[in-house]
Amino acid sequence: MKKKLIPALCCIVLAATALSCKQNGNKAAASKDAQAEQAAAVADSLEAAQKEQKTMDKIARLAEEPVFDIVTNYGIIKVKLYAKTPKHRENFAKLAFDGFYENTLFHRVINGFMIQAGDPLTKDPAQADRYGTGGPGYTVPAEFVPEYKHKKGALAAARRGDAANPLRESSGSQFYLVQNPESCAQLDGLYTVFGQTVEGLDVIDKIAAVETDRRDRPVTPVKILAVKLDEQL
Repeated sequence: MKKKLIPALCCIVLAATALSCKQNGNKAAASKDAQAEQAAAVADSLEAAQKEQKTMDKIARLAEEPVFDIVTNYGIIKVKLYAKTPKHRENFAKLAFDGFYENTLFHRVINGFMIQAGDPLTKDPAQADRYGTGGPGYTVPAEFVPEYKHKKGALAAARRGDAANPLRESSGSQFYLVQNPESCAQLDGLYTVFGQTVEGLDVIDKIAAVETDRRDRPVTPVKILAVKLDEQL
């Protein structure tokens, strides 16, 4: 009987040893995976911090009233950012340097009024029902300057209505360009004007004239290819 038990016990011991080794091996592998994930997270965080610092350095070197090129598939609109609206100036510059506006659309176009863009949701056709509601996840405090009017080519920040937004804070990214100053004059003092078109008024007119659907969306996409600092002016 004892002779039969010894081999059986040996098998149990070997199996237990093998299971223990396997479990230890799994724990070691899991530990390595966790360490690798942690290292990757640290690297991503460092990269993001370095990118953020580079962007802030660029903003610190900006001219008092820098000019940015809004490059569209209809042409280039050059806009000067006003010095007296520093929060909007810095925010627009940051988004531009980060490539935030690339491949977004002019999602609201009303001929005889204005053209609106800056919603990141417009990069995804599957989000079409939500166009006009997207942004970077924050708002910008209003900066109303009496001398900045809704004249032809004015660059202004879109925002939610007064009922939901009594402080009239601006969208974090959405903006519009005035095509018709007469119809936009009613917006003076209600929406932050933070820049002015210095070249490309004809491009604004071209975009305003495109065919739109019942929701004021261009039938053929009007796309922002890039927004970049114009270093020639």
